[in-house]
Amino acid sequence: MKLHELTPTPGSKKRRMRVGRGDGSNWGGTAGRGHKGQKSRTGAAIRHHFEGGQTPTFRRIPKRGFNSGVKEVFTVVNVSTLSELFEAGAVVDENALRMAGVIGKSKAPLKILGNGEISKALTVKANKFSASAQSKIEAAGGKCETV
Repeated sequence: MKLHELTPTPGSKKRRMRVGRGDGSNWGGTAGRGHKGQKSRTGAAIRHHFEGGQTPTFRRIPKRGFNSGVKEVFTVVNVSTLSELFEAGAVVDENALRMAGVIGKSKAPLKILGNGEISKALTVKANKFSASAQSKIEAAGGKCETV
C-alpha cells in the first residue's frame, strides 16, 4: 500500500448540502431558514441564554453570599475500619491503608472519621482527624499524629 493508493472508507465522506440553488433542489427559496424574522437574516446570532428581551434568569435570581469554589476533598476512613483491619500496636498511615485495599490511588488527603468503635491501641498518621475519631483512638490507648 502506498500513500497515493489510500482512500477513505466508503460512506465516510458525505458531500455538504448546498442550499439556495433553486426550487428543484428542494432547498431553494428560503433555503431552510423559514420566512422573515431574525434567524432568517445573514449574520444573525442569538446568545444561547437570550430570552427574547425578557430579563434573563441569571439576572432575576438573587445573588447572596460567597462560594469559594475551592472545596477541600478528603479520602475518608472510619475508626471501625481501622479496628477490623489492623492489629494492636500497628502504625496506620496512607501506605498501610493502600496495602490493605481500603483506599485507592487517590491523591486526596486522608481524614479519619469517628464512625464505629475501636478497642486496639493504634498509632494513626493522617492529614486530619475528626474530634470524635481522635477521642476514640486516644481512649483506646492509641496515638493520633497529624502529617
